[in-house]
Amino acid sequence: MDNYRAMKPLIHLALTHDWELRGDGSGDIEQLQFAPLRTLLQTYRKHRAATTFLPDVMQQLKFRRLETRHPELKITADSWDDHVREAYRQGHDIQLHLHPQWHSAEYENGSWRLNGDWSILKYDREAACAMLAGGKQYLENLLRPLDSSYRCLAFRACTLATAPSPHLFKSLAGLGFQLEVSIAAGLIAKHQNVEVDYRNCEETFLPFYPVMEDARRVSDKREEIVCVPLNHFYGSRWAVTLQNISLARQKLKRRSPPSGARSLQPTPGAESGNESRAGQAFEKLVLPALRRKYFVSDTASLNYTLMREMLTSIRHRARASGLANVPVVLTNHPKYIRDFLAIERFVGEISQAEDIEFITLTELSGKLRSGEFQVRTGR
Repeated sequence: MDNYRAMKPLIHLALTHDWELRGDGSGDIEQLQFAPLRTLLQTYRKHRAATTFLPDVMQQLKFRRLETRHPELKITADSWDDHVREAYRQGHDIQLHLHPQWHSAEYENGSWRLNGDWSILKYDREAACAMLAGGKQYLENLLRPLDSSYRCLAFRACTLATAPSPHLFKSLAGLGFQLEVSIAAGLIAKHQNVEVDYRNCEETFLPFYPVMEDARRVSDKREEIVCVPLNHFYGSRWAVTLQNISLARQKLKRRSPPSGARSLQPTPGAESGNESRAGQAFEKLVLPALRRKYFVSDTASLNYTLMREMLTSIRHRARASGLANVPVVLTNHPKYIRDFLAIERFVGEISQAEDIEFITLTELSGKLRSGEFQVRTGR
């Protein structure tokens, strides 16, 4: 057993959080952002876990631009700043996340209308660079009064859309970013708001120097920026089926009319909606029983069993790498957390593991620069 433990690599686990409202600008900010952040901070303080929060700064910048005309936005924006500063005071890292659809957002009667494209890849170099520079400057102006050494040096894109691009990674490097954590190998997403195709990534687990025009490929030389893939895994048929059944029950419970109330009947012409629901049921309840399901490692959307399966997969891949030190990046969307108790249990167990330690993105970047972590090239 002692020899087995000696062979285990040390996993440096970066727990990251995309901290934001819904992608269309809807939702109560107290419920979706502020309250979940406070709960997470309690959990991490209890288990002495240092993590990284990646606030959507485009959202905050739009609140600030309109706060004079709408004083209620200033109150919310001030509270946003307070929460970010408190997370930093408690030892957590703060890095940049951007939802560019906020760029031309309009606010009327207490509601937002977001008209911009969701993918930063759809913006020209000048517009994308301006958003990145504005977000970086906002965070540094906010946090340097607390810590003069603070640097905004890591980035994650909205909907993980970061490649390919003829200019995005060059702009990131030019602005002083050192770390990019958007690439989730195997992910494919195509709908009206975004298109992402990471099925053919050349590196799926370890840090690598990206080809600057297409970060799905590994550069044959050292670059100014390093990609650390966002971890993914395949959940077992059993665990996925159980989670989907549980979620379906919760959804039905929320939709069930109160006792004595009349149930709404399908309206004429609603057959397509019924077919869509049938398709969703097949995808969520039948397919998982037939094959394993791909997951981006987002702890907000996983139950405890799937978190454990994720961790088993990480340990297996870390051992297979043959490296002594392996950094791994997970994500979390506080607005979508289903089970805080499961997250607390998971974090608590990790905090006691001999082969895992927590790491922030700033610490991760420093260890990459110092050579403590190996960075892959195409050679």
